[in-house]
Amino acid sequence: MPGRIEDYALLGDLQTAALVGRDGSVDWLCLPRFDSPSCFAALLGDEQQGRWQIAPTDAGPCTDRAYRGDTLVLETTWETPDGAVRVIDFMPQRGDHPPRLVRLVEGLRGSVEMRSDLRLRFNYGRIAPWVRRTEHHRIAVAGPDSAWLRLAPACTPTAVTASPARSSPCGPATGCRSSSPGSPPTSPTPTASTPTAPCARPPRAGSAGRRDAVTTGRGTTPYCAR
Repeated sequence: MPGRIEDYALLGDLQTAALVGRDGSVDWLCLPRFDSPSCFAALLGDEQQGRWQIAPTDAGPCTDRAYRGDTLVLETTWETPDGAVRVIDFMPQRGDHPPRLVRLVEGLRGSVEMRSDLRLRFNYGRIAPWVRRTEHHRIAVAGPDSAWLRLAPACTPTAVTASPARSSPCGPATGCRSSSPGSPPTSPTPTASTPTAPCARPPRAGSAGRRDAVTTGRGTTPYCAR
């Protein structure tokens, strides 16, 4: 169930915005603009309408949450019996680049098992995309809409453990426009309950393990251009 509207924090990049609950779930996001259809709309129903939650396994609402200084960089902290972990969320200003939702997991103390539950649902929860795998990427496509999810090499299919001095990116996708037709996806989209990481482009040298990003766009063959 969605939280109370006053419990949501706002992220934005001047062209669109996301709402993040105290449980670490992004329950509302329209991409690529404010007036675009949503890809996460759990705010209007439940997780079946689309969301992206990153939180400790079996944990409830966060222990503490605040913006970093005078920015829209959101820091959400959980204290658990096994340790403490922080999720850092923000949307960098994009300029001419695709929109990105960046989510970074930072271990503070002990060892905390994390879970990432990504459910992309285009057009206000009406359309579930098809997903295909390529190396450390997941590509979700539904008609003209697409999203890229880049997985961190260190992430496993079941869980991410966040320990002190280690940052584990867990994130979703970047959607892009394409002008050429492509092959249809070959597997239906599952509910993604795997930790994920930076998205949208092939990893660059020195970038692994830093951040995540989410973006969507129009096009039959997803690709990302800088």
